[in-house]
Amino acid sequence: MNKKTKNYLIKAIAITFLVIVLLITYLPIIVIALTSISSDKFGLSMTKPTIDWYIAMWKSRSLMNSIIYTLQISFFSTLISIILGTFSAIGIHSLSKVAKRRIIMLNNVPILNTDIVSAVFLLVIFQLVGMIFGRSVFGFTTTLIAHVMFSTPYVVLSVLPKLNTMNDSSLYEASLDLGCSPTKTLFKIVIPNVKTGIFTGGLLAFTMSIDDFIITYFVTGKRQNFSTWLYGSLKTLRNGLWNQACAYNTLLILITLIVVFGYEFISLRKKKNVK
Repeated sequence: MNKKTKNYLIKAIAITFLVIVLLITYLPIIVIALTSISSDKFGLSMTKPTIDWYIAMWKSRSLMNSIIYTLQISFFSTLISIILGTFSAIGIHSLSKVAKRRIIMLNNVPILNTDIVSAVFLLVIFQLVGMIFGRSVFGFTTTLIAHVMFSTPYVVLSVLPKLNTMNDSSLYEASLDLGCSPTKTLFKIVIPNVKTGIFTGGLLAFTMSIDDFIITYFVTGKRQNFSTWLYGSLKTLRNGLWNQACAYNTLLILITLIVVFGYEFISLRKKKNVK
C-alpha cells in the first residue's frame, strides 16, 4: 500500500467515524421532530405531515402545567445559578493557588457525584426540615434549591477560564486608581470581560435544569416538571401524548438553536465592528 492510498484510507475512516458520531448525536432529534408532525398517534409511521399535535399540546392541561412548571424552575434556577456562580468564580479567582485548587475540588463534587446520591441526600435533608416544621416542605422551593445546587458549579467552571484569560489583569487596579468604586469596577470591567463564560454557564445550567429527572423526582412533591410528567404518563403516551411531547421538545430545540446562533451572530458582528 503506497502513501497516497494510505492517506485516502485514513480520510475515509475519519469521515465514516464522523458520520457515525453525527448520526448517533442528531438522529434522535430528527426522529422526535418527525414524530411531532406524524399523523400516526403511535408515532411509529410517517403517513402525512400534520401540525395537529402542536395544537393539541396547548390544549392538554396536564402537559401544559408540566411545561410551565419546568420553565419556571429552569428560568429561576438558571438566573440564581448565574448570579451565585459568577460571583463565586470571581471570589475563587482572587484566592491563592492552594486555596483556589481546594475550592474548585469542592465545586466539582456536585458535578462528579451521581444524580441518585444527590437526590437521596436532598430527600433526607428536606424530610428532616419537614419534621422540624411539622409539615411537608416538598414543592417549588425544594425543587428550585435542588436545581440551583447542581447548576451553579457549571457556571463557576464556565466563568473561571474567562477570568484566567482576561486581557489585562491590571484593569481592575487601574479602574480603582481612576476613582471607580469596587462595585462599579466589577460591573463595568470584570463582568463584561467574562460575559461569554456567563452565557455559556447559563446555557449549561438551563440545559441541566430543564431535562433533569432523577433529582426532581425525589424532591418535587405533587407538582411535576416535564420529565416526571413523561415518566408518570408512560402508560398513556401511545394515545397521542407522545406526539405532543415530541412537539414540545421540537419547539424547545428550535428555540435553543435560535438563541445560540443569534448570540453567535451578534458576537461576530460586534467583533467586526471593533476591527
